[in-house]
Amino acid sequence: MATSTTPSSLMLTYASSSVHPQDFTPSLVSFKPKPLFKTFCLCPLVLRPRERRPSKWVNLSLLKEAKSEPYPVAAAALTAEAEVAEDVAEDEEVKGDSSVTVAVPKPKKGKAALLLKRDRTRSKRFLEIQKLRETKKEYELQPAIALLKETTNTKFVETAEAHFRLNIDPKYNDQQLRATVNLPKGTGQTVKVAVLTQGERFDEAKNAGADLVGGDDLIQQIKEGFMEFDKLIASPDMMPKVASLGKILGPRGLMPNPKAGTVTPNIPQAIAEFKQGKVEYRADKTGIVHLRFGKADFPEEDLLVNLLAAVKSVETNKPPGAKGVYWKSAHICSSMGPSIRLNIREMLDFKLPTN
Repeated sequence: MATSTTPSSLMLTYASSSVHPQDFTPSLVSFKPKPLFKTFCLCPLVLRPRERRPSKWVNLSLLKEAKSEPYPVAAAALTAEAEVAEDVAEDEEVKGDSSVTVAVPKPKKGKAALLLKRDRTRSKRFLEIQKLRETKKEYELQPAIALLKETTNTKFVETAEAHFRLNIDPKYNDQQLRATVNLPKGTGQTVKVAVLTQGERFDEAKNAGADLVGGDDLIQQIKEGFMEFDKLIASPDMMPKVASLGKILGPRGLMPNPKAGTVTPNIPQAIAEFKQGKVEYRADKTGIVHLRFGKADFPEEDLLVNLLAAVKSVETNKPPGAKGVYWKSAHICSSMGPSIRLNIREMLDFKLPTN
């Protein structure tokens, strides 16, 4: 009786005794046929064994030698194993790379890099003097200045500072604040003044007490890194040449500016004012004004006079674009001490006693 077979049902069987490992080169020992009969499916593209896991490695360089052997079935099986092994290895590499890749966060810069208030650690000295003030209490001016002097216990003379939070947004031109104030009792610091001028004003600046006077030679020294001065005053005719120093002096706050009183034709008067205690201030990006109004070893009356002069100047130079409540908060402190909150209404209405 004749029997018909279809290609899909065609099965190729071989006996384990017909294939011996000795017939292959040593690098092909990974192909080890098991005893008993085993069947292979003839597929259109790939010939693979049933119930047989592919070996982890196969020497692909010797596949051509295997094809020349009188065992085409074994060579085809090796080819299938090699292709499957390559696919498995590629999948493992992809998984391994994806598991190892970790997104590294970008380092923070500026104020974002500072620790949060709850994560900061204070010194024992600061924690002790912090107990001298009452938390969230608004002090009047005279008790606040007395408390400021009480909280200074460092080995050096600390600076008395004032910090005013205003209801302005400096990103708008009509809400920017930059001005100067003459502190009647001085700052307690020796100010080194440099002057950029030429012609007749050169001798005037020297006679007025300027520490450094120069023209093109001083500009060249500044470009080379010379910064041994606290204030730089320039005459109007020198400003075209001073413009080239913007990138050097701007970040340090030393660039001459008419609003700060450092660009003026009356150089002797400007030198005298800065020597006696003229202070420049401006609002930062958050609308806060920071300025110093003396030293902690000043008498309380002198600190009170300087502080009132600073408050009056900030009130007088109120930007035209400021709306609503102008003063949000006011604090004073020493350079190494805790802040003391002020009563804004009492501060604005305070009047010095007449003696």
